Amino acid sequence: MSPAAGDFERIPVIDVAPLRSGEDGALGQIAHAMRDASETAGFFYVTGHGIPDEICQRAQQAAATFFARPEEEKLVSAVDELHRGYVGFGQTKLSGDARADLKESFVWGLELGPDDPDVRAGKALMGPNRWPDDMPEFRIALMEFYDALSGCARSILRPLAVGIDLPEDWFVSRFEKPLARGAVLRYPPQPPTAPGDQFGTSAHTDYGGITLVWQDENGGLEVRNPRGGWVSATPIPGAFVVNVGDLLERWTNQRFASNLHRVTNRSGRKRYSSIRTSTP
Repeated sequence: MSPAAGDFERIPVIDVAPLRSGEDGALGQIAHAMRDASETAGFFYVTGHGIPDEICQRAQQAAATFFARPEEEKLVSAVDELHRGYVGFGQTKLSGDARADLKESFVWGLELGPDDPDVRAGKALMGPNRWPDDMPEFRIALMEFYDALSGCARSILRPLAVGIDLPEDWFVSRFEKPLARGAVLRYPPQPPTAPGDQFGTSAHTDYGGITLVWQDENGGLEVRNPRGGWVSATPIPGAFVVNVGDLLERWTNQRFASNLHRVTNRSGRKRYSSIRTSTP
């Protein structure tokens, strides 16, 4: 648990619509709310962000189509040294004392061609994505989602800076060409007999600046509070879950909390989520 974390029993909900509309005083009020949430839970929901739900639904539907393919077809886009592409079951474990995560995912990022100066220089994790050649609609849907959430992330970074008395563009200016990741994930239902150390995603913190999460109606995301309890990030229609990553915790001298969180799919149904995480 982050030293910055304060006790909490629920994850705050913050409506950013007044900020988007330019309402007087909105920046200060939302900055205050985001600061308080980031100093305690390290998590909050954002509503009123202006992103049509159809963009998220198209990404989820495209992911479902991809994950329904035979394994050998998905492996054509297997994850590469740039950490882009398909990651199958049993390939991730985010905490050392847990079993391999019960999920599969597809990871992508900023699309960069061979002529990009960072690609030519061999900068770590910079380069092209690993899209399946025969699914152009998959690439289109996921990049639409990525671009929409990138704009939303920038709008959230501004009040986060104001909330701790930094210039409004302090964080945003560090993300001009971000090493940002998008991921779609599918979690099969966990059987009732699953061992206690089996998770869809085991307890971990995120390494980047902030993470935005869209989740379907099945739930399963939980955040640990200082007393060791797990607080459910229950899905709210139209809302994104936002969480502080390790980098932002460090940049704020541990004022903001990068808290442990996990996913356990007890819904009895397949669970889908889509995320966008930011690193400079």
